[in-house]
Amino acid sequence: MRILVVEDEETIADVIATKLRCEKYEVDVSFDGEDGLYNALTNIYDLIILDIMLPKMNGIEILKEIKENDISAKVIMFTAKSELEDKLKGFNNGADDYVTKPFHIEELIARVNVQLRNKGGKVKDILEYSDLSLNIRTSMLTCKITNESINIPYREFLLLEYFMNNKEQIISKEQIYDKVWGIDNDYESNNLEAYLSFLRKKIKIIGSKVNIKAVRNLGYKMEE
Repeated sequence: MRILVVEDEETIADVIATKLRCEKYEVDVSFDGEDGLYNALTNIYDLIILDIMLPKMNGIEILKEIKENDISAKVIMFTAKSELEDKLKGFNNGADDYVTKPFHIEELIARVNVQLRNKGGKVKDILEYSDLSLNIRTSMLTCKITNESINIPYREFLLLEYFMNNKEQIISKEQIYDKVWGIDNDYESNNLEAYLSFLRKKIKIIGSKVNIKAVRNLGYKMEE
């Protein structure tokens, strides 16, 4: 799952991003309001952590734009201010939660997990599809028929998680690159095919009947 952090204090942003990555989230960071809004409007994020006090464009203005454009991401806002007025502005404009600086990073992570669980129940320790079971915490993929398991490296894990959260749906290359690699990352045209090949081999090694199939001119689809 992908999270956008919009925070102009680089030290705080780096701490948040590092901790979220340790929790197996993909994270992008914006250091000003204009860049934050640009990234948010791509609608590739499951959750946005949004500071109110930002250069170029404040967090409330970004929040209004997000809601007006029907962006589906959950939004957690934070600021150095603790006044009730700021909280009310955030909630009245559609924020899902609010954290006041200074904050404990573990509390923020807990709030992130709560919001993502509330968003369709997607955050689980185990993802399942057909005979496959993926442990989110350990990156271990298991075939429930053969009881064989294999560890999935980071990028392949992100791919597999995305497919298992969108099982039996056709996903375009562009959607995969945006969600798994991020909108600002450079990539070679054959990167996706290489990672999918690695992933297919691992699924086959443990004896699963699941396959990730190429759909001509459209993208890819996970199916039995």
